[in-house]
Amino acid sequence: MDTAVDHEIVVIGAGFSGIGAAIKLAGAGFSDFVVLDEADGVGGTWHWNTYPGVAVDIPSFSYQFSFEKSSDWSRVYAPGRELKAYAEHCTDKYGVRTHLRLNTKVTGASFDEDGNVWHVDLADGRRLTARFVIGATGVFSQPKLPDIPGVESFAGPVLHTARWDHSVSLRGKRVAVIGTGASAIQLIPAIAPDVQRLSVFQRTPIWCLPKLDAPLSGRVRAVLRWVPGAMFAARWLSQAFVELTFVLVAHFAGTFPFLPARGEAEARRLLDDVGDPGVRERLTPRYRLGCKRPSFSNEYVQTFNRENVGLVTSPIEAVTPQGIRTADGTHHDADVLVLATGFKVFERGNMPPFAVRGTGGVELAEWWGENRQQAYEGVSVPGFPNWFSILGPYGFNGQSYFGLIETQMRHIVRCLQRARSEHATRVEITPEANRRYFESVLARRGNQVFFRGSCANANSYYFDEHGDVPFRPSLTLEAAWRSARFDLDDYAFAAG
Repeated sequence: MDTAVDHEIVVIGAGFSGIGAAIKLAGAGFSDFVVLDEADGVGGTWHWNTYPGVAVDIPSFSYQFSFEKSSDWSRVYAPGRELKAYAEHCTDKYGVRTHLRLNTKVTGASFDEDGNVWHVDLADGRRLTARFVIGATGVFSQPKLPDIPGVESFAGPVLHTARWDHSVSLRGKRVAVIGTGASAIQLIPAIAPDVQRLSVFQRTPIWCLPKLDAPLSGRVRAVLRWVPGAMFAARWLSQAFVELTFVLVAHFAGTFPFLPARGEAEARRLLDDVGDPGVRERLTPRYRLGCKRPSFSNEYVQTFNRENVGLVTSPIEAVTPQGIRTADGTHHDADVLVLATGFKVFERGNMPPFAVRGTGGVELAEWWGENRQQAYEGVSVPGFPNWFSILGPYGFNGQSYFGLIETQMRHIVRCLQRARSEHATRVEITPEANRRYFESVLARRGNQVFFRGSCANANSYYFDEHGDVPFRPSLTLEAAWRSARFDLDDYAFAAG
């Protein structure tokens, strides 16, 4: 017996995934939906991450919806505040705000097999019921804290890049930064001129590529806005650049082995600017480009030429109230501790960051733990009816996150429209279809850089607990094509 619902669809997350989901749902004629988020504003990653230097790490012409291109970016790589403003703009222009429920934290979700509904539990004790749920929580929102003894004992301010406290001044302070990932590469050059001493604690070096960044003058923006085809050309070139520098490098390393080598050569040219040969050597990765997320910066490696910046590669033994003690016996004094240790990403409890229980009470994270992370086209998991994910395992190929959102919503909307036309209250991917897709992505692993014997020293968050890398090994056009043409009979549609 089907159960009445509070809403036909609940979207969890009000970052760009949730905003895009809402826009596509409304455009397809669905009106009974809400978008939930624990934050007090939209934007997801760009709401939470406000550390100095934060910016998009692919060209802005790719990092936007294809149906809402902006000509107002101040730079080729827009700063974080402009992405936040773009989120607000899209929310208002497309009427998403009327569907928003901010300051609403989801703590769990469970499927009612008798009623074919999802019960969505909230932190304030309320429970919503929905026929369908779209998980749009992303993976760059839950900070990962380092497993280092004594962090809680540090006497000064402790900042995480994902939850920056702007009331803490770094000017004239001795600052210790733990981590050299994508966030740190933006943060370190931004704060180095202001601090008395900056100690950077590196576990694994990162490939840093030249950043083809530049200000976009008023004249350039006017050309983009008014000249026919200019915006299209800018986006096409940007998409091609991202496809070349990540998708082909990562997923087609066997076919195009010269691409990682070419990228590494460019990165080494940047490293040549580091004056100290010892520092240069320690900044040089010992794994192939693509094994872990590279970054783009024209300032990062040069920052280590500053007299007030030091690179520490001896392992951290403990954090003390006055600083950090490393394994070589050195104590590094610090007034402020900055944790640039990233996010949980593919770790258990982050996709999504709450328990999801499907048929038989099976918990999604446990199911993945037993069966490896997998989802049909990155969207659906057998045993979890009426649940769709924007960023599920083997959904994202690493191009533009906006491309992922539009691709996955095309898939989801097709399912919802078929359910509506057939008056189906239960939509579930079949185990056979899921198995077929999982086997197809695994069959391509041999061509990916991750599995060609060069990533052992990368310490990459790309690898999950099973040693898998749940990125979609395909070109962007293939993923988009599949979302419009996959066989809907791969799903079982049933009426209560």
